[in-house]
Amino acid sequence: MNDAAPRLAALAEALLGAPLPVRVRAWDGSEAGPSTGPVLVFHHRRALRRILWKPGELGLARAWVAGDLTVEGDLYALLDLVAGLLWERDRAPQAPPPAARGLRGAAAGLVERVADPVALLRDRERRDAVRGLIQLARPLPAPPPPPEEAVRVAGPRHTKGRDRKAISHHYDVGNDFYERVLGPSMVYSCAYWSPGSTLEEAQRDKLDLVCRKLALRPGQRLLDVGCGWGSMALHAAREYGVQVTGVTLSREQAAYARKRVAQEGLADLVEIRIQDYRDVEDGPYDAISSIGMAEHVGSERYREYARTLYALLRPGGRLLNHQIARRPEADESAYRIDEFIDAYVFPDGELSPLGTTVGELERAGFEVRDVEALREHYALTLRAWVARLEDHWEEALRLTSPGRARVWLLYMAASALAFEHGRIGVNQVLAVKASARGDARLPLRLRTWGA
Repeated sequence: MNDAAPRLAALAEALLGAPLPVRVRAWDGSEAGPSTGPVLVFHHRRALRRILWKPGELGLARAWVAGDLTVEGDLYALLDLVAGLLWERDRAPQAPPPAARGLRGAAAGLVERVADPVALLRDRERRDAVRGLIQLARPLPAPPPPPEEAVRVAGPRHTKGRDRKAISHHYDVGNDFYERVLGPSMVYSCAYWSPGSTLEEAQRDKLDLVCRKLALRPGQRLLDVGCGWGSMALHAAREYGVQVTGVTLSREQAAYARKRVAQEGLADLVEIRIQDYRDVEDGPYDAISSIGMAEHVGSERYREYARTLYALLRPGGRLLNHQIARRPEADESAYRIDEFIDAYVFPDGELSPLGTTVGELERAGFEVRDVEALREHYALTLRAWVARLEDHWEEALRLTSPGRARVWLLYMAASALAFEHGRIGVNQVLAVKASARGDARLPLRLRTWGA
């Protein structure tokens, strides 16, 4: 009898107290749920076990990465439909984990995470639904996570050695793969869009915006922290005639950037180093760009990061800090790092509220002169990257692995929606190391971005 999907839908609705927002297809071919819209396909009951053992985003993501769970139709639409079950739940205070062990304990955890645990424990219908899900999943031992795409880092967070390993996991997955996703610009950060612009044009405009905010002039020295594949360094040297030092912890990025520098004949202006920013000792620099790098620093190291960059600037020098931010929590001690992102995408990556970032820069001695929010721009950028990945899907599978390609697709699509919904943002903070007289030599009308 092919009835797994109707049973799954009925049990999920009893547990959630609301109609299932998406159509589901089960491993036996049965379907249930709304007749229109995307379909969530459970290829194996193992997908349900993954969700029960790791309730929430991590369980769903593991099922997706393993290929046990896929989507037919619009991935964005499906993520939007389930957003209320995941994002709103994650904002609520979390109860202590249940004392029970094994699958039943994990299922109890699912109940506690969806709504108030005391109320649910009194609700026999919902407790029965959990039991029904356990029976439908067949409580075998916990399925192992898809190991080939996860990374385990050990030791104190944000030491130089651990940071090298975390950066390597995210960036050393093949330059050819990143070319298919990012396009010829090879810029892995928020673009700066105008109506009708292409991805390449928007990335060029972002690089130029950074250069103009830094008021770069021929002969100056620029430090590009987290230089990636060298795009900012190349643009600044080629268009503004500055001497650029780019530092990265990724060997693949450095090799790619050095090749581009040689091809463009800019070796006399651009040096690419495999170096931790904490080891840079050849200041002072006239300007520092940090584009999409500070998310890797960590909250406990951020003051050190700000002080290090401050010390590397000459008096009057400018810092452009381009960084993703999260919304502040009512109780910051309740902030939790996303388990899926930490395990599969950005190990040890952390997002801080904009106010925290500005405060740390000021504590280091910087004078913050301008903040520009680019949240909508990052949503457009991510959608462009997703479209490129989907257009080059078969190539991407050959260049990396099916699990890694699915990680990137899910991560970028979900991130696009997170920016669109205002759950996260991205900001360019322009800060100055003021001279002894407090003279930062910025224009009276700042957004003209003159010298």
